[in-house]
Parts: sequence; structure tokens; C-alpha cells
Amino acid sequence: MPDYSLYLPHKPNTFNTLNEQFVNLLAKQLQISPKQVAATILLLEGGATIPFIARYRKELTGSLDEVQITAIRDGLQKLKELEHRREFIIQTIDGQGKLTPELKAAILQADNIALLEDLYLPYKPKRRTRAVIAREKGLEPLALQIMEQKTIDLSALAAKFVNAEKEVNNPDEALAGARDIIAEIINEDAPTRSIMRRLFQRTGALTSRLIPEKEAEGAKFKDYFEWQEPLTKAPSHRLLAMFRGEAEGILRVHIEPDAEQALALLEKTFVKANNECATQVKMAATDAWKRLMKYSIEAEVRNEAKEKADLEAIRVFADNLRHLLMAPPLGAKNIMGIDPGFRTGCKVVCLNKQGKLLQYTAIFPHEKNSLRRYEAVSAIAQLCEQFQIEAIAVGNGTAGRETEEFIRSLQLPSVQVVMVNESGASIYSASEVAREEFPNEDLTVRGAVSIARRLMDPLAELVKIDPKSIGVGQYQHDVDQTQLKQSLDDVVISCVNNVGVDINTASKQLLTYISGMGNKLAQNVVEYRNQNGAFARKADLKKVPGIGPKAFEQAAGFIRIPHAQNPLDASAVHPESYTVVEKMATDLACKVNDLVANAELRNKIDLKKYITDTTGLPTLTDIMQELAKPGRDPRSRFEQVQFQEGINSMEDLTEGMILNGVVTNVTNFGAFVDIGVHQDGMVHVSEIANKFVKDPKSELKVQQIVKVKVLSVDIARKRINLSIKQALS
Repeated sequence: MPDYSLYLPHKPNTFNTLNEQFVNLLAKQLQISPKQVAATILLLEGGATIPFIARYRKELTGSLDEVQITAIRDGLQKLKELEHRREFIIQTIDGQGKLTPELKAAILQADNIALLEDLYLPYKPKRRTRAVIAREKGLEPLALQIMEQKTIDLSALAAKFVNAEKEVNNPDEALAGARDIIAEIINEDAPTRSIMRRLFQRTGALTSRLIPEKEAEGAKFKDYFEWQEPLTKAPSHRLLAMFRGEAEGILRVHIEPDAEQALALLEKTFVKANNECATQVKMAATDAWKRLMKYSIEAEVRNEAKEKADLEAIRVFADNLRHLLMAPPLGAKNIMGIDPGFRTGCKVVCLNKQGKLLQYTAIFPHEKNSLRRYEAVSAIAQLCEQFQIEAIAVGNGTAGRETEEFIRSLQLPSVQVVMVNESGASIYSASEVAREEFPNEDLTVRGAVSIARRLMDPLAELVKIDPKSIGVGQYQHDVDQTQLKQSLDDVVISCVNNVGVDINTASKQLLTYISGMGNKLAQNVVEYRNQNGAFARKADLKKVPGIGPKAFEQAAGFIRIPHAQNPLDASAVHPESYTVVEKMATDLACKVNDLVANAELRNKIDLKKYITDTTGLPTLTDIMQELAKPGRDPRSRFEQVQFQEGINSMEDLTEGMILNGVVTNVTNFGAFVDIGVHQDGMVHVSEIANKFVKDPKSELKVQQIVKVKVLSVDIARKRINLSIKQALS
């Protein structure tokens, strides 16, 4: 076996999951070289994180990106699971004394779980099936002779197996038992199951029918009361909707190929003559299809279809989450946050530029011509002056638009008013994280703080909330929860490390997602910061209890220390590369600060001079980009949507209106847009652009500002249909 550890700068002690078969399989699947796969596996197994590998080990992986590295990690896990199952199957069959060299070879060559399970099926412990009972009656020799399909006196042969003690009372009962055995043999034949599985996958029809007397209860599934389409054409969202209807007891869902075609395939495979025995085999084949194979393979294909639908739904969710987390921040400003309400009033908080809570109160601006409204006007003006408020974040929940209009009517000088999506704020308010941050404040105050901080830095605040509560996915409760969590965690980790964090202001929750950290080390960083003051340089991170060489290696590149004495500490340049930059400065007879400030000096650098065994051109190129803009934020500039004044509820909408909106969710069938009426409208994929759009995500992303035309409004069903393309014409 090749020594793949040679691709690493330091040879690891042990890597028990790396083998040539895994490496070659993954390389073929992902269409990359075995060397790239092997190096990535070794890094992952050595404790390196995906962001770290993608950013700081490009020379080893051949500049694989996070998507490719994640695919290697997930592919490796599946191969491990396949290998564990293979070992179990071999041990089980061997324990039965039935493991022939041919069978073992077939099991070892099986490259997917379906084929592996097909090979195992005849040896899998069973309940007392009809075939098991027939074998107990001694009818297996009869079944095997029938399967030979020779021209014989079948009645005379069957009569030999009549045995009253074994409850075989006549030749017909003997033949029936033999057919049960043949049917099970047909059902458990691995090549046949593969053929039938492909038939299901290629030609299966997906059908959905209403369960009688469930029409009123299942009104939301009305589209699927009488539905049929080819499985290959069914999009993931439709499949998941049907499965949800089935789970709620509203629908019956089936996947079936053409029965005649299926039976013809079985007969072609197993019926080899034209005599009495062949007739029995044909009857057994029909029974095998109708009673056994049809249902077992349907279950497999359903599971496979569900897995694919899950993956697609999770992918859409993850993509939306990434755009939401990477939404442009307003930045460090003195901010007022307002959690709006009618009856209970609006909760108002004032935060400084670091997001610290300075003041909170409640106002009642929606009681027109009342003393409370005048008091609200005075309170907002006084707070804005006292705390030098630069922006006001208004939650978009109940009374949000009315509160926004009230604030705008005050015409506060130099104060930006922004509507903020408050999805999940109530989840945060009741969380342990919120109680830890604000032990003496109630839920409403915490919610207003969250709204304000979302405007300041969406990423830093949203990491405190379970991604499933943010509201950018569909069917998140129906998909595989383990896969969903892994995917969403990957997105959060990717976003946090892509942006980087200020080690001196970041919350424990934000630090938790930094490469190499985790909850315990993040807590240690916060405690050390509280006890010793701000970090002056990245190297000080080593003083934090628990942060050893490995954790420092993984984390250091992703932390920032703005205004540090060494400008590299404010950048994404990894400390392991500081000596490279210092050598560049020495060669140019200048200081590192000069390289940052002077583009002419940087242009004189010949990167080829600094290539070593561990530092290649990819890393050097990244270093030059950082020197040009140290610590730059990869997020785009902040833009705000200006909703139409006077349009605050669905009742205010009329067909044909052209409105501003912001995309809140993108699905495979379209997108949802907030137009400021407390109910998102839906833009069908056919209404996105004046061209064919296969994937809405190619045209739209969460937080994108758009113009839409109102096509229809259904107040009773709370549905708004919108068009982007018609708003542009």
C-alpha cells in the first residue's frame, strides 16, 4: 500500500481508517486524485477542521475547497459504515457454516449497501415465513426438483411428499408448499432484485390517494388527493409533502412499476420450459412478485427516494442558511432595538457599539390621540439623544410595520430605520444562552436585544439560535435529523471561519464555532479575557488553559485582533506564516506595516523566492491578498429594503401592485418574499425571470432585495402570489 502519510509535513502516528480501496473509491467518485483524497483523510483524522484544511493546507490537498473536503469526510463515513456492515454479514454467514468462497468474494466486491443486503437476504434470520414452514414439512427437495423444470409426472412426485404427521395431506398441499419455497428463492435472488430495483427506479409511478373520510382534515394536502407521476420526475419537495400527508394519516402513497412488465422479467429469468414444472415456477414467480418482492423493493426504493429528497431539502436549507448568516452587517453603531406589539406595547432597548445593553423601556405608540403615544414620541427622541443612536432596528412581527411607520414619522436626524427579520428571536429569548447573557431581564427585553444585534452583525447573533428555528427551510422536521444537523453545523462553522472573529469582543457562542475551539475552550477564552483583559496578539491565545499547539494551530488563522501592534494579528495570515512575511519585509528593507500600507512595495515581491516544502504558491497568494486588505470582511455592503408606506397587512394589498420586498426563503419550486404585511408572498419558479429557470437558487438568494408584482391575494388561506418578472416589465 502506498505511504500516503508522506504527503503530510509531519508523519502521523496512526491512521487506522486510511486504506487504498477507500482512497481510490473516493477519488473515482469525486473525480479528484488519490493523492488529494489521501492527504485530506490524513488531515481530518489528525484533527484538522474543514475550514482549516481548505484555507491553510492547500498545498497538501491541491487546493480542494470546503465542498470537496466535506464530500471526502462524508464519503469516508459511508465507506466505513459499508465496511462494518460487510464484516458483520461475513461473520454471520460464516457462523451458519454457509460462507462459500464464491459468496465471500461477491460480498467483498459489493460496492453499495443494496447489493450487500441482497447477498445477505437468503441468510438473514427470518420469522416463520410460509417458506420456512414448508421447509419444516420437508418440501424443499420437491421445490428444487420443480425448479429444474424437467418433464416429469408432477402429481406422482408430489404424492411422495404427502405426510399427515407433517400436515401435508395431499399432493396439492405439497405443491403449494413447494411454490412458497420457490417464491422465496426468487425473491431472495440477488441479481433478480437488482434488476427489479432498477425497474422500480426507472419506470416506477408515484401515486398518492386520499384516505376515505379524511378530506376535511387533510385540506392542506388537497393537491395530492388523486396524484400520479413518474418517480423520476417527482421533485423533492413534492415527495416530502406526500410522505408528510401519509405520516399524518391523510394519504396513501405508493411507488409501483408496471406489473405486467415486472412479471414478464421474472418469468424470463426463471421460467425455462413449457411443462407442468414450469407452470408451477410461473405461479411461484407471480406469488413472489405480488406477495414478497413488490412490497420489499418498494420499501427500499421509497427509502432511497426519501434519502435523495432529504439531501435535496437539506441542501436547499443549508444554502439559504449560508446566505442569511452571510447577510451584510450594519457594523459597530449605537443601535436601538424595538420588539413591536400592540396591546402589550413595544419593548425598546439601547445598545452601544459593542452590543452592550445600556437601557430598556416600553412604549405604547399605537394608542392614537392618547397620552401614551405622546409619551412614546418623547421617549424615543430622548433615548436617541442620550445614547447617540445611529440606527433603529424594528422587528418585523406583529405591529412591526406600524411601529416602523411611527418611528419614521418622528423624522429623527441621522438615524437609519431598518426592519429586521425576527424569526427565532423568541427561541433565543427563552434559551439558556439568553438567560446566561441577561439573567435579570425578561423575555421581551432579550428579544429586543437580539433584534438590535441582528442588525449590527447577523452572523454573531444568529449563531446563538438553533438553525432550524431561523425559518429558512422547508420540511426540516421531516428529513433525516442527523444529516440535517451535520449539514447546518457545517454551514455555521464555514460562515464563522470565513468571516473570522474579533477575539476580544466575540461571544462564547461565536467562538465555539471557530476551528479547533468548541464549547469548553470558547468558555476558557471568555474567562481568560474577563480576568486578564484584551488579547494584544494572537500568540497570547496559547496562554488560555486548554489551548495547546493543536488547538492554536487550528484556531489562530480565524481570529482577529483589530488595531494590534502587528498588523498580521488583525488579518487571516496564519502565525505559522509570519516568518514568511517578515522575510519579505526584510528583503525589501522595510517593515511589515510598510508592506500593508504600500502597494508599490508589495508589487516588488517575487513570490517564487518564498516557495518552500511546506509553503507553496496558493498560500503565498493568500498572504498577498491579506496584506492588501488585512482582516477584510467577505460580506457585501449593507442594503436595506424600503417597504411601501401604508401597506401593512394583507387587507391593504390589491392585484397589480408593484412592491419592494426581501427574499426570506428559496425552495426548489420558487421563493418566499417579505413585502411587509406579516405574511410572506410566494414567487413560483415560473414567475422569477423572463427565461426558463430550472433552479431558483441560480437567480435568487435569501436577503436579496427584489421588486414584485401582486398577482393574487387569498386572505382566508393566507396566500399571496407574486411575480418578479412581471414587476420588471
